[in-house]
Amino acid sequence: MDKQLQEILNEAEVKVKQIKDKQTLIQVSALFLGKNGALSGLMKNLKNLSNEEKRVLGEQLNTLRDSLNKLFKDKENEIDDAILNEKLSKEKVDVTIPVTPSPYGTMHPIEILKKDLIDYFIERGFELKDGTDIETDYYCFEALNVPKEHPAREMQDTFYIDNETVLRTHTSAMQVRTMESQQPPIKMISTGNAYRIDEVDATHSPIFGQLEILVVDKNVTLADLIGTLEGVVKYLLGEKTELRVRPSYFPFTEPSIEADATCPKCGGKGCALCKETGYIELLGAGMVHPRVLEMSGIDSNIYKGFAAGIGLDRLAMIKYGVSDLRDLYENDINLLKQFK
Repeated sequence: MDKQLQEILNEAEVKVKQIKDKQTLIQVSALFLGKNGALSGLMKNLKNLSNEEKRVLGEQLNTLRDSLNKLFKDKENEIDDAILNEKLSKEKVDVTIPVTPSPYGTMHPIEILKKDLIDYFIERGFELKDGTDIETDYYCFEALNVPKEHPAREMQDTFYIDNETVLRTHTSAMQVRTMESQQPPIKMISTGNAYRIDEVDATHSPIFGQLEILVVDKNVTLADLIGTLEGVVKYLLGEKTELRVRPSYFPFTEPSIEADATCPKCGGKGCALCKETGYIELLGAGMVHPRVLEMSGIDSNIYKGFAAGIGLDRLAMIKYGVSDLRDLYENDINLLKQFK
């Protein structure tokens, strides 16, 4: 390296040894590498040299620049280490101080209700079946006695992925899949989400949880269905809860019923929750239609069955006294932490 360049590097080394803080390091660095620094002044003189002299001096200037950069970077690391070591020597962690425990989460009220229902039915000999949210049109409608163009489809319309694939409008599709895969006696439940084109309001949502009940055996009657529903209602809402049954219509059951329960808030006297009727609608149910049994490969002359679909979201509202369905989905910690 040229003698003048070596002197610049030596001068920089002397100054760097005296530096104790980053601010001074920045100032000294500018004296050598800044826009008006020593290295920049030498670079400007290159234009006055011959091509050969430019090549030789240019290489030496690049070497000097690399050496200066390394010198200042090493000093910066040295200062950083000194600052960290001083901080560590002054700060201490008291390991004897109690640690504030992290708050425990809780299950969502709908999940609590679903678990309670599953436990209730499994204890009574029912088998839990898993279904899929995406279903074929056949299992969601046609195998349940709802052929294409049937007016009942409009009541339970859903989201179509294509002409033959839908987001299931109810968990009832698992009735058919179960009956196709095994012969009676059948006692099964299935849970999951269902999808319908509903406006979001205090009691409706396009996505909602449902629990399906299916029993198929010899000599099954409507009385067995009503007795089963009464047991579930009293288990969830209290022994004093009364069940009211009304005639209804579903293509896949005959006869069909709607089941209501006395309002848990007013005990049947009438209030805002039950709209002064004393009862709250819970679910739809009925005896499995003979045509559904036959399409599933079960002899309807020998076997009978009943089915019911319980809306988990609305039932959770009733059980826990939530007046607006949307409150269950807005992640309000103050609301959700009340349920354990």
